[in-house]
Amino acid sequence: MSILVVGSAALDSVETPAGRAEDALGGSAIYFSTAASFFAESIRMVAVVGDDFPREHVAFLESRNIDIEGLEQVTGGRTFRWGGRYTDDLNSASTLFTELNVYGDFQPRLPQSYRDTPYVFLANINPELQLNVLEQVNRPKLVVCDTMNLWINNSRTALMETLENVDILILNDTEAQLLTEESNLISAAKKILTYGPSRVIVKKGEHGAMSLTETTFFSAPAHPLESVCDPTGAGDSFAGGFLGYVASVGDSSEVTIRQAIMYGTVVASFNVEDFSLNRQRDLNRAEIDRRYQELRESTRY
Repeated sequence: MSILVVGSAALDSVETPAGRAEDALGGSAIYFSTAASFFAESIRMVAVVGDDFPREHVAFLESRNIDIEGLEQVTGGRTFRWGGRYTDDLNSASTLFTELNVYGDFQPRLPQSYRDTPYVFLANINPELQLNVLEQVNRPKLVVCDTMNLWINNSRTALMETLENVDILILNDTEAQLLTEESNLISAAKKILTYGPSRVIVKKGEHGAMSLTETTFFSAPAHPLESVCDPTGAGDSFAGGFLGYVASVGDSSEVTIRQAIMYGTVVASFNVEDFSLNRQRDLNRAEIDRRYQELRESTRY
């Protein structure tokens, strides 16, 4: 089945202990769409870029069966740019610069052909825009949402309204603690369930991810890696692998969700092996399935 994603498209400049990448393809919608394309039959992407967005990036998206009818290109504008530097622990980046450019005026407009998409991912954008997207879709089967510290601190009212209208919230451990003012992640996740979502998935970086509903708990480890090149986009790649798999199966049973979390973990593990989407460019489903089996075997006892 098809997936709708609304988020950012960007050109990133990233420094890590492994090296540096300048004006590399990035953005939440891009990472998500690429990861989801390994599973779902069609990815419908809504984002905005300037006329400086390289044609080669557009060609890459099209080659991955990503529908770009919803990719708005603003004449005379510049694409959103972000620069960051990671230290040796690679758990967080210091922002060097943020240039919103055309993304600063982004108002998602869904093509008519997108409005009946059964699976929806609201990437890390202003929750007021997320609400706007929800007003444009027609009874989706499953709505998954992401957020970040900025929106938790500055747009909490709109974020809480958004959470009342989504099925699954994906966020990292520090975001869960900030949102709920709970230091314990189990307590934080349970509190988020009272805000509206029927499931909360908490990403814990190198320590994996956990999922909670009112009646279930699941914990998945991260795939062990000897080296990490660039963690940018790992969270969005996780979400893309997760929802891509769910859409490919066509249901959201507990078994499917657990398998999807494992697949999301696997895709994210590939993503961090190189800068930008370089590793995903030559990745194939057979490699993903092999690593999935390795990760599954590592949890067997």
